[in-house]
Amino acid sequence: MMKLALVLTACLFTACDRAPQPSAREITVWRPLAAWTGRGVLQTDPFISNTGFLRVTWEARSVDTTRPGTLQIALHSDVSGRRLAVVLDRRGPGRDVVYVTEDPRSFYLLIESTDVEWSVDVAEGIAASQR
Repeated sequence: MMKLALVLTACLFTACDRAPQPSAREITVWRPLAAWTGRGVLQTDPFISNTGFLRVTWEARSVDTTRPGTLQIALHSDVSGRRLAVVLDRRGPGRDVVYVTEDPRSFYLLIESTDVEWSVDVAEGIAASQR
């Protein structure tokens, strides 16, 4: 009985002596899906997102300094062709990041521009834990 008490006491002190484990921090990891550059109008090839959390990074550069130009980007369902979201409707040059949340599926972008050269990258957000 005495040995059992000593073993239990030793286990208790050993467990209490351990430093607490740091808690996991939730992060988003970005997986590149596709990228395009061009001028004018482009309907992109389809791309699949398993999470539906998209990061669209875009840049528009003026071609004609006398006109500001425009850039529109719309996200469409690849299955039905239906417009799901207007990602961007921009007048003039610039660059930024836009986040879109949709149901997971196959998508495509319709990119329309006048008087700008553009580049567009799409990445998918994946939830992860970091210790």
